[in-house]
This record gives sequence, C-alpha cells and structure tokens, in this order.
Amino acid sequence: MALRRALHFVFKVGDRAKTATFYRDVLGMKILRHEEFEEGCKATCNGPYDGKWSKTMVGFGPEDDHFVAELTYNYGVGEYQLGNDFLGLTLQSSQAVSNAKRLGWPLTEVGEALYLTQAPGGYPFYLVDKEQPPSDPVQKVCLGVSDLQRSTHYWTSLLGMKVMEKNEEKKTVLMGFSDTQCKLELHDNSGAVDHGTASGRIAFSCPREQLPGLEALMKKENQKILTPLVSLDTPGKATVEVVILADPDGHEICFVGDEAFGQLSMVDPKGNELLDRAMVEDKSDEWFAKHNRQKAAA
Repeated sequence: MALRRALHFVFKVGDRAKTATFYRDVLGMKILRHEEFEEGCKATCNGPYDGKWSKTMVGFGPEDDHFVAELTYNYGVGEYQLGNDFLGLTLQSSQAVSNAKRLGWPLTEVGEALYLTQAPGGYPFYLVDKEQPPSDPVQKVCLGVSDLQRSTHYWTSLLGMKVMEKNEEKKTVLMGFSDTQCKLELHDNSGAVDHGTASGRIAFSCPREQLPGLEALMKKENQKILTPLVSLDTPGKATVEVVILADPDGHEICFVGDEAFGQLSMVDPKGNELLDRAMVEDKSDEWFAKHNRQKAAA
C-alpha cells in the first residue's frame, strides 16, 4: 500500500478566469497542464455532462510529489450547487495569506495562524500562516461522512490507508498512505452527506497491476464501483487505466495506474499559455449575454 499515492482533487468550476486568479495569484500555484476535450469523459471526469469541457491541473509542483487540483470546466455551465461533502483543503503558505490580503481576497481568521478563504464557487480552503515548506504545502483534504466508524473501516481495511490521528471532540479521523503525502481527513457530519451538483472526486495512483485486484475486492465486499477498469485517452498523450469507486457516502474515488499516469502528468511548459488562450477563445459568456440568457446552473 506504500506504493499508493494521493494525486489530486477534482473541482467543477463555473468561472475559469476568477478560478485561475485564485489558484495562480492568491495561492501561488502553477498551471501544470491544460487540456481541451470535445466530448464528455468515459469515466465522467467532468461530471454527468457530454459536451465540450476542459481540464486544468494546478499545484505547487509536479504531481510526482505534490497533491494538486484538477479544475474541470464545462462550457455552458456557469455554477454548481455545493453540498456538505467537501469540507476543505488545508495548505501551509504565509505567502498565500499575504497574497490574499494584498489582492483583497476575503479571509477569515479561524484559529491561531489559520485563515479560511474560498475559491470561486464557494469551495473552502484553509491557509496556515507559516512559511511555505520546501516539500508539498498541501497538508490535507477534508471530506464529510455520515458514519465515521463505517467510513474509517472502508478507507483503511479496503483501501489500505493507515490512521494517523483521531480527534473524538472534533469527530475527525486523519489518515493517509504515507506520512509524506497529503492526508485525508474524515469528519462526521452527524447526518446524511449531500454532494450537490459540485460533487468532487479524489484521485490516487497505484501500480497498474493492482487495479483488477482492487476492483475484484470491491465486488467481493459488495461496494460500489462507478466505472469498472477502463482506458482513458488524452489526445497526443499517454492512455491511462482507471477504476472509479464510491465510498459508503458516495464520495467518488479514482485509482489510476501509476506507470502511464507518470507520463500523462508530466508538466507541460505551455500549460499557462494554453489556459490563457482557451479563456480568450471562450466566447460563451458573450454569446449568453448577446442572447440575453444565462449560463446553466447545474
């Protein structure tokens, strides 16, 4: 299980320009790669939409050793409804805090050297006001669950994570595949988990040879498999194999074969330029304004 690694969290975004400002100028992340697709993804990477969409990977460094964000943008969808499933991403960067203050990006102090801010669309981000470490600044992703004991069993016994910390007062369990990676924190919502339409997805890599066994284990344990083992193509790049699962609360979990993903996820020096060009060429806002219509709210 030590070979399994936390890769990224998928966010659906309705406003690419504001979102790019947040990740680049506030958080200080880099555009690692940007890809445009003419039709929906076989593994519903962009959600239940079959039209044109784009994927932008952003992070503090390459996915080889950083946990990053995957921003999926569906042309024609302007906003998504949040649920109580994604409860926040925590990162350590005093630079991000000072960037937010300088740019007038709203910040709320919620603890000692800890600020809460929001990405466009309302996604919560927690900024630890300490010097950015030389390793990955992203510390953890927090997901809401309805039964902490049941979810802890799923993530540890079935997926192989190890528990790092339990906090009964806060009703949280912190876990991960290794101490040096971004951790997953589960928080007991004391009620049902609502995914809204913004429902995200967390991705991990594992040796490709583990994928069939992982799928077989989930079948044996009567757990949900959203997408059985499938190959995904990216034009001009490596084809990867994935299995998409859902935990007991419906959180989507992607496991991807590490070897091909290593090739697909190589940083594209033109990523920034490709995103900027796509935003300039995206005339959807103008079209909707001209026809006196609004983009769809999912």
